[in-house]
Amino acid sequence: MTQATERLDLEGLTFATLKLDKTGHVFTITLNRPKAKNAINPVMSAELLYALDYAKQERAIRVVVLAAEGDVFCAGGDLRSMSGTASTEPASNVPKRGETDDISLRLRHLNKPVIAKIQGPVLAGALLLVCNSTHAYAAEHAHFSAPEIKRGIWPFMVMAGLFRVMNKRQGLDFIMRGERITALAAAQHGLINQVVPADQLDDHVAKVANDLASLAPQSMQLGLAAYHEQEDMDFDPALPMLKKKLEQCLESADAKEGITAFLEKRTPNWD
Repeated sequence: MTQATERLDLEGLTFATLKLDKTGHVFTITLNRPKAKNAINPVMSAELLYALDYAKQERAIRVVVLAAEGDVFCAGGDLRSMSGTASTEPASNVPKRGETDDISLRLRHLNKPVIAKIQGPVLAGALLLVCNSTHAYAAEHAHFSAPEIKRGIWPFMVMAGLFRVMNKRQGLDFIMRGERITALAAAQHGLINQVVPADQLDDHVAKVANDLASLAPQSMQLGLAAYHEQEDMDFDPALPMLKKKLEQCLESADAKEGITAFLEKRTPNWD
């Protein structure tokens, strides 16, 4: 995780597998290995971790969008790199900040809205990106699968996020048989928020991102952190913890500005 005394910078870094864009308060991370179906290899993993840590650090970044080039959103882990095949990517000088399994933790502890913009199929380990985002929207032709069992593997790491968004019956069938499901079924089972016509996906995600970016950023972070903290707590101890968080929130600059703006009948100005 990013240390308090550490300062990350994008200046001078060459990202070989990602494209990064900051427009307003929205930071878009685009998977950029279309010829490899955006499979996650060690280079992409290192670059994703750095980009997510940078997004957490930067106060001006309020929303992260995960997007992808090509016809496939992400094919999961790169089996070629797992088998020891050397990468053919251009050189990357992005510092390594952890292992691939840290991506789920970075997403969950970013405490900022993360939107997965799914323009094509999602396979295997790519579900880590979808399950651990706060929002996920998919083009109508996209499909989802956890085919590991058909390759003699089990999606162990995927389960942590999957069963926090999908019900157990559907989730178990999904990973036990390894069959693909449609975007519509994914929405019905809670894996994604909504199915969107492909030609409207960019505009829809941009609107959601801008809507989220227009809201109280510090309260958003405090609220998401509390959400993750209480998720696995028993009800009785969760309530006093949340009461303390509410008191902390009410003392924040965001709350004071929001209440003042409401009373003055104007739009809040979030610094």
